[in-house]
Amino acid sequence: MSKKKKAELGYSVRGAAFVGLVSSAKMPKTVTVERTLTRYIPKYERYKKTKSKVKAHNPETINAKEGDIVRIGETRKISKTKSFIVLEIIKEGGAK
Repeated sequence: MSKKKKAELGYSVRGAAFVGLVSSAKMPKTVTVERTLTRYIPKYERYKKTKSKVKAHNPETINAKEGDIVRIGETRKISKTKSFIVLEIIKEGGAK
């Protein structure tokens, strides 16, 4: 991440970064991002899909909406439940 981008967001991004779908954008400056993980279960020789929901800070400059596919990165703790920030919108989508 460039220094210019860091200055725009106001938070330094470090740690995990992943892509997910915005499942809820009802809270002010916060979105809920859902990611789907696929795990291999050796005992059954099959794959299992699991979902994980993470709350992320949604800066006004980015303003992600419900249904968008976004990239989020880990940052310092912003509130009790938020420790991620939306970095960019990869694909804009309509409602879920």
